[in-house]
Amino acid sequence: MSPPISHVLLSLILWVLLQYPIQATQSYIVLLGSHSFGPNPSLVDVESVTNSHYDLLASYVGSTNKAEEAIFYSYNKYINGFAAVLDEDEAANVAKDPNVISIFLNEERKLHTTHSWNFLGLERYGVFPNTSVWRKTMGEDIIIGNVDTGVWPESKSFSDEGMGPIPKRWRGICQTNIHNHDKFQCNRKLIGARYFYKGYEAMTGTKIDPSMLSARDYEGHGSHTLSTAGGNFVRGANAFGFGKGTASGGSPKARVATYKVCWPACYDADILAAIEHAISDGVDVLSMSLGSDSPPEYSHSALSIGSFHAIANGVMVVSSAGNAGPFPGTVSNNEPWVLTVGASTIDRDFASYVTLGNKKILKGASLSKYELPSKKMYPLISAIDAKTKNATALDAPFCMDGTLDPKKVKGKILVCLRGINPRIEKSVVAASVGAVGMILANDRDSGSGILSDPHVLPASHVDFASATYIYNYINHTKSPVAYISKAKTELGVKPAPIMASFSSRGPNLLEPGILKPDVTAPGVDIIAAFSEFISPTNEASNQQITPYITMSGTSMSCPHVAGLVGLLKALHPNWSPAAIKSAIITSATRKDNSKRLIQDSSSVNESTPFDYGGGHIRPNRAMDPGLVYDLNTNDYLNFLCGRGYNSSQLKLFYGKPYTCPKSFNLADFNYPTITITKFGPGYSINVSRIVTNVGAPSIYRVSIEAPPQLIISVEPTKLSFKKRGEKKEFRVTFTLKPQTNKTTDIVFGWLTWINHNHRVKSPIVIYIE
Repeated sequence: MSPPISHVLLSLILWVLLQYPIQATQSYIVLLGSHSFGPNPSLVDVESVTNSHYDLLASYVGSTNKAEEAIFYSYNKYINGFAAVLDEDEAANVAKDPNVISIFLNEERKLHTTHSWNFLGLERYGVFPNTSVWRKTMGEDIIIGNVDTGVWPESKSFSDEGMGPIPKRWRGICQTNIHNHDKFQCNRKLIGARYFYKGYEAMTGTKIDPSMLSARDYEGHGSHTLSTAGGNFVRGANAFGFGKGTASGGSPKARVATYKVCWPACYDADILAAIEHAISDGVDVLSMSLGSDSPPEYSHSALSIGSFHAIANGVMVVSSAGNAGPFPGTVSNNEPWVLTVGASTIDRDFASYVTLGNKKILKGASLSKYELPSKKMYPLISAIDAKTKNATALDAPFCMDGTLDPKKVKGKILVCLRGINPRIEKSVVAASVGAVGMILANDRDSGSGILSDPHVLPASHVDFASATYIYNYINHTKSPVAYISKAKTELGVKPAPIMASFSSRGPNLLEPGILKPDVTAPGVDIIAAFSEFISPTNEASNQQITPYITMSGTSMSCPHVAGLVGLLKALHPNWSPAAIKSAIITSATRKDNSKRLIQDSSSVNESTPFDYGGGHIRPNRAMDPGLVYDLNTNDYLNFLCGRGYNSSQLKLFYGKPYTCPKSFNLADFNYPTITITKFGPGYSINVSRIVTNVGAPSIYRVSIEAPPQLIISVEPTKLSFKKRGEKKEFRVTFTLKPQTNKTTDIVFGWLTWINHNHRVKSPIVIYIE
């Protein structure tokens, strides 16, 4: 009997697959260098470049038609390259083309206020000081671009009330999709919107629903970050009634534009396209609250290459440090041309107190609008004691779905350990099994870093010390009970700021000679605009829609600095991005509002420059820094030369031929911080810096805080400036004292130039081997 036809076909298909294996296709970014068209390339130039991309790829995929189908982005204004869907063999062959400098996968990047500006001293009770200088520094007509999840255009933060005509230099568009019936509109405040999704589709193989193709923010992250940077004044803003006040961005009179690249994942090809369009559109500042857990080499990073082109065209780029703290070496966005921001607290708490049966009162945090049915003590149980028979002892403490027995939990306050699953999800699970309340307990790594979340039942998030006390109370009490108070807003909290436990830390593993992050800024429980498409709990069972909400992360601290950059660009239009960056770093403080050194919430120790860089931002001081450490495009190219980049690789970053200097010493790179690696016994190292006077004629004297292992001297010890714009060079000598301890160590110090009005501070980091 002959085999069934289906068996024959299956055998034939298997034979074909074995003879001609299918090549897996992925999306790649192919870079050929840079263009030198200038700020406004012609349509002829752009079309010519795009056609050259089709021609190059056609020689490897068989035809121009196939090349046009494969290429989904042509980078044709500043960056010379394209993004395309290729199989592995095609990508390997394209990589061999003599015109191709770099080719890499289209990688995924992760998304990393009513009171914060008051805490920073920039406003008083929601009002900017009414002087001519301050009115100018409201960022009027500065254009802030945001690469994120889009924007909710109807938010009051993006109202154009009181705004004049759109600046004539703006070249952007308000991209809409006529096929999805979205009523998305721009105005004189929100002057631009674009969305980029082809990289996401190419890499994931997922087609976005056409009805969702819009610059509209369906997640809330982009609205929150953009309103923090440049939102207009909104009186009475609050999060479920908490923190009521006047919300505004750092540059409330700036114009804003959104570049949506996250769907929800964010991919390099889309990000690179967004950056190129933002430069062409005419933005002054780019805020990017996203990054990579493992930053690649600069020549293989779309963020590095795109941000370099932005800086080379005078666009300041501000990025988040990441949320992988408190572990060392986790900081991302390590480029020296980018301003990288860590996250810290402000002096406002949304406090909820836990009272135990032994009358011990512990302070926690919550944004829950719910309260317990009555003011009595309720039975208290830990999640590990409430687990089902089938749940593991590893999963149950975290209140993961399916791990809790409703019979054990019903009517009780449940203690859930922080970690693994989302914080709000824990409260949803707790409520689903009958808990009347929840205590969210920090683990050791989270330390004292507690966050306010809109939980779906009465809840309080407590720190590690309090959590340890609560667990001990439960384990040593026959019938443990507790009460959770309703949350309330508390201002003037001390100490603040404190470094957030989640904020990514140095050292900079990609380039240890550059200190990262650069500064820290408010990033915990920040109130700003939100999307009204989704509940902030992101739970289908809970549809609490709110126009403003608290969020925490370096994503929130990044736009605080972007807003500050807008103020500085309005006040000092001739300052370079490096000068603005220097002003922010050297004017920052490492002390809290108790006049003590900033603490680390993940421990009881003082923070270090690996946590906060130059310190916590101080807008008032940054506007008049006295001296700045300036850098230009050539300096950054020399930095890349020092990393071994050849003339071909430099084309990725710069559109003109560039010859590397014969030698380059990273220690002399004119960064506003000083980092020396591989410093051994018997060493004595000299480094040089150049400062530029941006204030009145003055004399500065040096002050040194040296670690005990080192002798640090400066020559000259006094700098005399007779006019604005004058430059002075100084040299710093580091000598290691005779050491009895031969172990590797990292030590910190400070170099400060002081006159009667200014303290220009630079952190020093020394790696002793």
